[in-house]
Amino acid sequence: MIKKTIIIDNQLGMHARPATMIVKAASKYRAEFKIKKDDTEINGKSIMGVMTLAAEYGSSLELIADGVDEEYLIEEIAELFASKFGEE
Repeated sequence: MIKKTIIIDNQLGMHARPATMIVKAASKYRAEFKIKKDDTEINGKSIMGVMTLAAEYGSSLELIADGVDEEYLIEEIAELFASKFGEE
């Protein structure tokens, strides 16, 4: 299991486009993927789950992957956040 904490740096926060990008990227991997914000933990491969986080600019999220390709999953998702989802 791998855990990584990230901060949302894109000004618009977690809206439909970034949520879709996260789910699409995570779904390529066999590892389980969860995202935790405060006390809420959701399935990171579910668009509805990701959208319910309502994560705004500056929010801290914990990415959690568990499975055979967990390293690659976390790396790709972290890169999406680092690139601000191509919005800036």
